[in-house]
Amino acid sequence: MSEATQHDDAQQEEQVVELGVHNFSAEDEWVKPEEPQLQERLEWFKDQKLGFMMHWGTYSQLGVVESWALSDEDADWSRDGIDWDVDGEELKRQYFDLNKTFNPVRFQPDVWADLAAEGGFKYLIFTTKHHDGFCMWDTQTTDYKITGADTPFHSHKYADICKHLFDAFRDKGLAIATYFSKADWHTPYYWAPDMERGNKTWRGPSYNPKEHPELWEKFVQFTHEQIMELLTKYGRIDVLWLDAGWVREGSRVWQDIRLGEVVERAREQQPWLLSADRTVGGPYENIITPEQTIPEGPMDVPWESCITMGTSFSFRYEDKYKPTRQLVHILLEVVAKGGNLALNVGPQPDGRLPEGAIVRMKEMGTWMKTYGEAVYGTRICAPYFTKQCAFTRKGNTVYCSYLYPSDNPPVEENVFIPYTGVVGKVELVGTDEVLDFNRVEDGVNITLPASELAEKAPIAHVFRITA
Repeated sequence: MSEATQHDDAQQEEQVVELGVHNFSAEDEWVKPEEPQLQERLEWFKDQKLGFMMHWGTYSQLGVVESWALSDEDADWSRDGIDWDVDGEELKRQYFDLNKTFNPVRFQPDVWADLAAEGGFKYLIFTTKHHDGFCMWDTQTTDYKITGADTPFHSHKYADICKHLFDAFRDKGLAIATYFSKADWHTPYYWAPDMERGNKTWRGPSYNPKEHPELWEKFVQFTHEQIMELLTKYGRIDVLWLDAGWVREGSRVWQDIRLGEVVERAREQQPWLLSADRTVGGPYENIITPEQTIPEGPMDVPWESCITMGTSFSFRYEDKYKPTRQLVHILLEVVAKGGNLALNVGPQPDGRLPEGAIVRMKEMGTWMKTYGEAVYGTRICAPYFTKQCAFTRKGNTVYCSYLYPSDNPPVEENVFIPYTGVVGKVELVGTDEVLDFNRVEDGVNITLPASELAEKAPIAHVFRITA
């Protein structure tokens, strides 16, 4: 993940974002799984609403964008944060050596899980491996891993980060999604030395796989083995979350890793497994994943917007985090349009979550404890999202979250909501107080109780509407 999707090389197959959705995975091209169990799991996914996404790896030590600075063809944007005197080749050497100093001794998986549960998150999306190839689990396929002898953290009791993190989150009732990059810029099976491209790197392989099928087959087997390790040795996995959409059969440079083969093998042991082969489309993109954007209108397919709490997916020193009010409003807009919010936080290199992120997680959790009934387990309901109002439905109950853009305007007694359905009773979520209302031609005027009138507005007033 990163803003890279907006900086694709002009020579590659163009990735266009239309109405907030990649053209490879538009709603009308979404392929519904035939298996009843997968259909049930997609309904389960749509119930969850709030996922905790984490981009974490050796790159956190530098406070720069994850992986992308390694690609020469992405240098024009990805090396903006490289402000020390270093050329591209030396930068790559320094980056690939970051495993030798990565030592997050303050990592406490139980603390992370507690914070996520307190924040109202329902599932974890964790970067087991980004494009740089560094593995955050005890893989047997490479020594370039968190448990490798060159990594000082390898002897720590929590050295197998994925194992301890997944166990801690499951213990708190959260589901697990394994983020896995299909590209790998460290293995010689993908960026092979002394091949056609020489030292010039891009996001694809350094050779043409069709001209070197034996080398490409080694990469395919390497990738399958890594995926199967994660899906057979690390407990229950709910979603295989795949990045690097250019690794596919139909890309500019053919890169078929026979994904269906490995997913179906994994489903022999975990038949509930969902696959999110992002920006690729087809039968293994069960979930559509807009990045740093929200679709303009509702979509009645499984989707989640991946949005950063700060400015970056990876950790950045002195990052600026979105206010809690904005984060809740983003969540409510996403949910009103039928999606989940995968809210990303980049952990620090020492193993802690940034204090600014912790504050917002706790504040979001406090809000969700009171108003979560209008979020979890809901489905879309017209008129969906109208800038100030976010509508959801649960059975015969309709919820309207009336959003206040800031705390400055005083709360007025009368609130108008553009809902034209049948209204028999309106209650204020959080107090269950029955409110007076009257129908008008294009909606409903609701009278707030005196106790809600204030100089500073809340994040939202949430109304429960029944016929």
